Amino acid sequence: MMSPVEFFRNLPKKVCPECGEGVHEQAESYLMECDRCLSKKEE
Repeated sequence: MMSPVEFFRNLPKKVCPECGEGVHEQAESYLMECDRCLSKKEE
């Protein structure tokens, strides 16, 4: 059985669905878009 730590280390990086760039994940964050695409939506 795989340990929970190994499971989370092996997950693929989150990718922004708008531009395809990798998203810097933070704890307790459920955002899907990258910071650049999020800032464009707020304008």
